[in-house]
Amino acid sequence: MYRRYRPLSVWREMDRLQRGMERAFDSHSSDRTRSHYPLMNVWADEKSALITAEIPGLTSDDIELNVLENTLTLSGERKTDVIPEDAKYHRQERSYGNFSRTIRLPYKMDVDKVEAVFTNGVLKVTLPRAEEDIPKKIKVDIN
Repeated sequence: MYRRYRPLSVWREMDRLQRGMERAFDSHSSDRTRSHYPLMNVWADEKSALITAEIPGLTSDDIELNVLENTLTLSGERKTDVIPEDAKYHRQERSYGNFSRTIRLPYKMDVDKVEAVFTNGVLKVTLPRAEEDIPKKIKVDIN
């Protein structure tokens, strides 16, 4: 009727905890890498937005950029490395294949004035705010 409990080994518990943490981080990091590529920064003020994206190893021909009202979509394809026929991977951390990221901006953009520059693996996109979407200050007269 009574169960016998063995005293807990601190080292066994630490080992069990470490294995659990490694499993959790390994599964989470691979999903996160796939869904959050490329890494992007977004800044915005009253007149424009600036987006930078890290896309090393690609050319401007590999990138597609679409802007519609207040949404920017960046997509493309990372091609696999060319390796010798008899070579085997020792470690592979970089992912390959198609990617797409969509960012919703806080206001509509003037699509005709969008500028994109790709230098040293970093894409920099300047998105001016649409003129009709910029709030107008109204002067209030006192009687």
